[in-house]
Amino acid sequence: MQIPLGIIDLIVLVIAMAASVMIGLTIAGRNKSVESYLLGDRNLPWWAILGSIVATETSAATVLSVPGIGYGATGFAFLQLALGYILGRLIVVVFLLPNYFSGNIVSAYEILRQQFGTTTTRLASMLFLVTRNLGDGLRLYLAAMVLEQLVGWPIIPSALAIGGVTLLYTYFGGMRSVVWNDCIQLVIYLSGCIVAAILLVRMLPNGWATYSDYMDATGKWNWIDLDMSLKKPYTLFAGLVGGTFLSLGSHGTDQIMVQRYLSAKSSKHAAVAILTSGVFVFLQFALVLWIGTLLGAFHAANPLPEGIKDDKVFSYFITHYFPTNTGLIGLMLAAILAATMSTLSSSLSSSASSAYSDLWLTSLKNQPSEASKMWFTRFATMVFGVVQIGIGIWASTFSNSVVNNALTIAGFSSGVLLGWFFLGLFQPQVGQRAAIAGGGLGLVVLLWIQFVLNKPDDVQISFPWLSCIGSLVTFASASYLSYLPALKTSKNTTV
Repeated sequence: MQIPLGIIDLIVLVIAMAASVMIGLTIAGRNKSVESYLLGDRNLPWWAILGSIVATETSAATVLSVPGIGYGATGFAFLQLALGYILGRLIVVVFLLPNYFSGNIVSAYEILRQQFGTTTTRLASMLFLVTRNLGDGLRLYLAAMVLEQLVGWPIIPSALAIGGVTLLYTYFGGMRSVVWNDCIQLVIYLSGCIVAAILLVRMLPNGWATYSDYMDATGKWNWIDLDMSLKKPYTLFAGLVGGTFLSLGSHGTDQIMVQRYLSAKSSKHAAVAILTSGVFVFLQFALVLWIGTLLGAFHAANPLPEGIKDDKVFSYFITHYFPTNTGLIGLMLAAILAATMSTLSSSLSSSASSAYSDLWLTSLKNQPSEASKMWFTRFATMVFGVVQIGIGIWASTFSNSVVNNALTIAGFSSGVLLGWFFLGLFQPQVGQRAAIAGGGLGLVVLLWIQFVLNKPDDVQISFPWLSCIGSLVTFASASYLSYLPALKTSKNTTV
């Protein structure tokens, strides 16, 4: 069954989409320099940076799939991973953030240039660009697939609409448009989730009493798991260690986040935004997991059809139980689109800034004019937007296993990049060749774990540990290889 969209729902959906474009067009005239276009003149308030950080790391998967985790046996145990996210952000603020504000940099990978040289910077940037655009192109496809399932819109027009609107406001408005749209989109998808939770509570036979009885019967109040196995992803051990490394990689070395920090008024403002975002994300996960457990209580009395489980449960509830033509369905669809567009717009802007600073500028002999800088950054934004839309459409020809494997590979970059940043902090004597070789070994080990050691029906090492393993292998192997005569190079040697 697909959602019957009424006129009120369509109006709500169109207004939400149009607002993003209007913000981008309104802000466009304020971008007089590349610093303004890519970093908002480094003058954005901390609370806007906070909203942008949270919205950027939230996708349609968070809105639709995480409730499925709460619905299943995991329940609130997912929150153990979010504890690691908070701890990881604290380490980012203490060890990595000061480096980003020590000079007038645009890209996170300029730090690697100072330590190792131009080649490592370019490799880091290309690794980021390839994995980021691959991953977000696939996320665009997944969002388009949700629209196809819920509303009946074909994949290609859906991908073009979501990607096109996002590209439009990012191209014209730059970083300011991205950040302010992120804040609005954060409000939209949180409003949609809160409305869904209220509806579920009201639809339970005895309200909260029914929910409490369900949680007691299933044992889902207990969300702490002390199991030390590497197989289980949602344990306190995996959360505090694996989740910390995940957060270190995603929020400490990924240009999509670092660009936001550099847009803040100061390192202190950026630190407040980073630390507060950890608590905010924890509460956000608690909200969507609560929706999942509410769905469990609701469907205990209203059995689901065969084949509807996990990440399909919330979609089924929206299509079958949301009141039609009241604006609520339009709000929920806007929430799904907002979660996707906030990630995509941030991806486009960060990709343009990395390509500009790490690839284009480093290839020029003379300093380009401001007009040339603006032309390149806008051109790069357009190119990456087209690439992501193309990947989103192309992915419709893939099987689900191919999409999942590609998304997994796209997540490997954080481990290697984090290993390189660790080397810069704690092993400054390591040269460029050893660092690159160590990164290659880290990537090989991650590929071996995912596609050789882990079997579809028998995972040996769960996903929270991949960033941890990738960074430690990169760090340890590069440190060892740096003692080999063939790999001893000066910091600025070009390989």
